[in-house]
Amino acid sequence: MIYQYIYDKHIRKQHDLIAYLARAHKKRHNRGHSGKHKKSHIPNRISIEERPKHIEKRLQPGHWEADTMVSRQSKSAIAVMVERKSRFVLLEELLRKTSLNFSGAIHSRLIDYPKHLRRTITYDNESENVDHAIINEHLSTKSYFCNPYCSWEKGSVENSIGLVMRYLPKKSDFAKLSHLELARIENLLNSRPRKCLEYRTPSQVFNSCVALPR
Repeated sequence: MIYQYIYDKHIRKQHDLIAYLARAHKKRHNRGHSGKHKKSHIPNRISIEERPKHIEKRLQPGHWEADTMVSRQSKSAIAVMVERKSRFVLLEELLRKTSLNFSGAIHSRLIDYPKHLRRTITYDNESENVDHAIINEHLSTKSYFCNPYCSWEKGSVENSIGLVMRYLPKKSDFAKLSHLELARIENLLNSRPRKCLEYRTPSQVFNSCVALPR
């Protein structure tokens, strides 16, 4: 609100207060990437608006959303992957929030599933997603990206992160989290009956899709 006041054109005619700011920019810049990033920093980025419409209906298995969960108290992060039809969740600790670690986590968790259970992955525009093309090459997936500052467009994984935070509140140090504890949280989420699944669990719905024809 203060910056809106200072940069208001009517206020500036009376009192030019910009010179007193720490960064005396003549124009107010929007938060986000700098002007150097007029083009997306994600190579070969395909917008979610080009994603086939049937994916939105959650009728076909194998369409995933992926994101990272971070904490101010930890250099480690958690990779969160959610299958849209079943709401099946996969959690993997990342020693650092890097593209190499994130792509490696996705590959290691999805590679053993049949191809019909790894069709697409939807991401946001954060830097850890720059290696999505490598993931596609190894997993035979296709990747799509939310519009800038519209992470709600991948609501399944956003909701799942909210559920994980019930077990790992803010300021948790993920580096102190054991593999067994993370696996326990993953199991609790996948064993939780969901109204949207007609009170079946994500594990039940996902496992029923494993033997489906492609």
